[in-house]
Amino acid sequence: MAKTRKIGRSATTGRFISVKTAQSRKRTTVVESLGRKRKK
Repeated sequence: MAKTRKIGRSATTGRFISVKTAQSRKRTTVVESLGRKRKK
């Protein structure tokens, strides 16, 4: 299982979007890598 996952975020509104959409709109979006939460 991967330790990180990618999400897309709009730089103008801050809303989450799909990674494919974020990769196609490179000027106005950011693709972030988030770590998984650990179980205690």
